Amino acid sequence: MDINVTFWSESAAFPLLSTLTLVPLSAMAAAALSRSTVIALRFGFAGTVLNLLLSIYLLILYDAERAGIQLVEQVRLFGFSYSVGVDGMNVLFIPLTAVLTLLTLIYSVINRHVIDRQFIACLLGYEAILIGAFSALNAMQFWLWTLLELLPVSLLTMHAGTGHKRPWIVASLLQYWGCGLLMTLVGFLLLGFGLIDSEHPLTFDWLTIKQNNAYLHDEILIFILLFYGFAIRMPLFPFHGWLPALAEQGTVASVAIFVVGLKLGIYAVIRFILPLVPGVAEEWSDFVVTLGLISIFYGALLALMQINIRRLLAFAVISHTGMLVIGIFCFNTQGLEGSILLSLAYGLATAGMLFSVGLIYERTRTAFIPRLGGLFDTNATIALLFLIAALSTMVMPGTPGFDAAHLLIEGTIQERGWLVAVAILSGNVLAAAFLLWTFQRMFMTSTKRSIQPYRSIHHPVTKERIITITICALLIGTGFDTTPILNFIDDDVAVMSQSYPMHSEQQAAEVLIEPAESGNANTKSEQHE
Repeated sequence: MDINVTFWSESAAFPLLSTLTLVPLSAMAAAALSRSTVIALRFGFAGTVLNLLLSIYLLILYDAERAGIQLVEQVRLFGFSYSVGVDGMNVLFIPLTAVLTLLTLIYSVINRHVIDRQFIACLLGYEAILIGAFSALNAMQFWLWTLLELLPVSLLTMHAGTGHKRPWIVASLLQYWGCGLLMTLVGFLLLGFGLIDSEHPLTFDWLTIKQNNAYLHDEILIFILLFYGFAIRMPLFPFHGWLPALAEQGTVASVAIFVVGLKLGIYAVIRFILPLVPGVAEEWSDFVVTLGLISIFYGALLALMQINIRRLLAFAVISHTGMLVIGIFCFNTQGLEGSILLSLAYGLATAGMLFSVGLIYERTRTAFIPRLGGLFDTNATIALLFLIAALSTMVMPGTPGFDAAHLLIEGTIQERGWLVAVAILSGNVLAAAFLLWTFQRMFMTSTKRSIQPYRSIHHPVTKERIITITICALLIGTGFDTTPILNFIDDDVAVMSQSYPMHSEQQAAEVLIEPAESGNANTKSEQHE
């Protein structure tokens, strides 16, 4: 199936996607070389605000009524291909990254004891890496970005983490991610070398592999390597062991934007597995759905057992990942559309809860739920942020998660039946239970423990309200009308859902059966007359 490709010169005045990557990289270099934290902070805000404006410009330029890859940039030099572009699968993740990076920087200003030139440089570098990975249309280019991601995550954890086991956490992270990166590297190499027999030169270009994937060899091995590598990255049970420890020991400022980085694993499955090896993906879908169901209940039940709020949110992410994976492997428009929209909603909502938890930690110097309580009266803004974000995570009406979950359940019923759909809904009920219970214990229940006062001289209420208003406005504003967001996704998802071999045959059979049934009905009617 040919893919419609629109180059950047046809709609933009400059290569926008490369600019979105270069702006934070330039700000990172300026912040790292600056003489003081104040100057570095100015470069940080300049870079993040400019990137946010550029991401809004990206949404304006993007033609939601045209399916295919848009704003494509391709450069071939010394045998290496640089290729970027956006479609309905990734265009919304770039503005989400830009928004959360700016909010993370604002949050860091509130907690001045963690911010310095190195922190600002790492944060800006992380933004550039995520945008570069989300827009990459070259398999090895995508892999290199994910490899570079280890650097800012490790530095932020070691430099600004709050736990005493940070070296051990970083070593564990390198071990998990190293295995995942090795598997995905081998999988991408098999993709590139698999086209040599079809008279194509060695290439890792996504468009070329997609149009010639019928010539690929070892498709089962490619699927196993890529899926297991991405499963560590999501994370999906049983490849999740690194996330709760990182959430507990690391800094909230880094983990908040890291939540968007977690969606990179979900996006990678949609980009590099489903379209490139669709037949094998369908054959292994039962196994993947089983892992997804286990992940939903495992994460939810472990979250109910946690007394550390950061670990609780980490297990909530694991539970949500299972739901997203099931939607992706429904192989229909509703399931895939629901998973993408739910990824965006979860990314923003989980970041909101992490911000609120971080602000509470700065006041109380603890993340243990039994030591908290009665915080609503003195921290109403933070409580509101946590509640709205939690309701969005529980897919309540009025939040974007509601329509997303509705689409995902509809796709699940169509493909997997009611039993799997009921299991997903049961997992969501468990999520509602532990999140509401946590809110009640943290903010409503009184405690005998005396809460330490806020450590700063001036109470930073204004900056807290900026974070709260921004996240709540985005969640509630998009929740009441998700149509503009779905318009960005619809056409490309519909095209992708038609490329699955088994389901295309089923749809064709249904089309043939309907006229036949209609003809039989007409014959019976004539006989009756």
